[in-house]
Amino acid sequence: MKKIVIGLVFLVSFMILVVGCSSGSNKSVSGDNVEKITVWTWDPNFNIKAMNLAKDAYASINEDLEIEIIEYAQDDIIQKLNTSLSSGTKSGLPNIVLIEDYRAQSFLQAYPDAFHKLTGSFNASDFAQYKMAPTSFDGENYGLPFDTGVTGLYIRTDYLEQAGYTLEDIKNIDWNQYIEIGKKVKEATGKQMLTLDPNDLGLIRMMIQSSGSWYVKSDGITPDLEGNEALKESFSLYKQMIEADIIKPISDWSQFLAGFNSGDVASVVTGNWITASVKAEASQAGKWAVVGQPKLPGMSNSVNASNLGGSSWYVLNIDGKDQAADFLGKTFGSNVELYQSFITEIGAMGTYNPAVEGDAYKVEDEYFGGQQILADFSKWSEEIPQVNYGAHTYVIEDILVVAMQKYLNGTDIDTVLKEAQQQAEAQIK
Repeated sequence: MKKIVIGLVFLVSFMILVVGCSSGSNKSVSGDNVEKITVWTWDPNFNIKAMNLAKDAYASINEDLEIEIIEYAQDDIIQKLNTSLSSGTKSGLPNIVLIEDYRAQSFLQAYPDAFHKLTGSFNASDFAQYKMAPTSFDGENYGLPFDTGVTGLYIRTDYLEQAGYTLEDIKNIDWNQYIEIGKKVKEATGKQMLTLDPNDLGLIRMMIQSSGSWYVKSDGITPDLEGNEALKESFSLYKQMIEADIIKPISDWSQFLAGFNSGDVASVVTGNWITASVKAEASQAGKWAVVGQPKLPGMSNSVNASNLGGSSWYVLNIDGKDQAADFLGKTFGSNVELYQSFITEIGAMGTYNPAVEGDAYKVEDEYFGGQQILADFSKWSEEIPQVNYGAHTYVIEDILVVAMQKYLNGTDIDTVLKEAQQQAEAQIK
């Protein structure tokens, strides 16, 4: 009888344990179940708004998961991540963090175990393929691609007409043709063609990526400056623009905006994220259009498409990683309607290809003469050559800013790039 009682007690205890475990299973995505995840990102009018829309969309899937969005400046996020990861402590880190594509490899290469693999959490083939190299490491997907920096040539059609050109004349051109058109525009209107900050080589980045080249070789590590034909041609074109007197020098962001909002320049060559700033000047409505950026002349692999900027979402390898991956996969990774909301409510273009078929991408923008600029940008996004940005974009660019000044002051281009190569090799070990 004693054995029977003990057996019954054991059976009842086991059933209570099973019931207790199963009662919470509907809240769990995996074994590291947490009730709250945190997100670090910047820009309340862009990234944070997008994350809040994703948070609302996910509530219908898992209303029990709390998602806290914390705003930090991008530089602060970089500093906080480097401080924590280099010290080996994960205390205080977020579950999800937004990282600029140019910086991603510096983290993935230095701290691969700190990030959770997202391979299988989303269909990588559904995204613009140029985003895969910077967001992947050792054959695995670590970043879920978000916004695109696909570039365009924003052009004042009224200035073109005064110089005797139509919009068709500036489509699918190379940079030599752009310079010649710029000279005619300057002669007819007195306006410069574009602004240029000597401390910002964004124009060089756009030029070299259009031909599938970068500051480093395909391994993402070896500096590729000396003998880099795309870089050499880009330096030459940069100098030619200055010598042609079609450049308006600037020194900061506010001057950059003022350049086109005031009507002082005829074009802007940059990422699509500038659209809202162009449209901020209501008096110029109907006077702008957008075409693909010029390609490098004489280079068969150069195209009229490139990239400047862009960022992606990453999951830290801490408790809550599976919930974080599930959240990203079911929102940014697959929700077509969510991407329509990004367009209609924020004006934010993602890199999720299936979303392009939605109505939001087909809207005719009257500010740009009724052009479907989002559809055009999406098309150009698919044409962007994929390059490996590596881990040292900004380190190398600091070297190249000095090299450019030497070149503009008369030093031979081959000498300039050879010295830059030596400096880069010395700093990147």
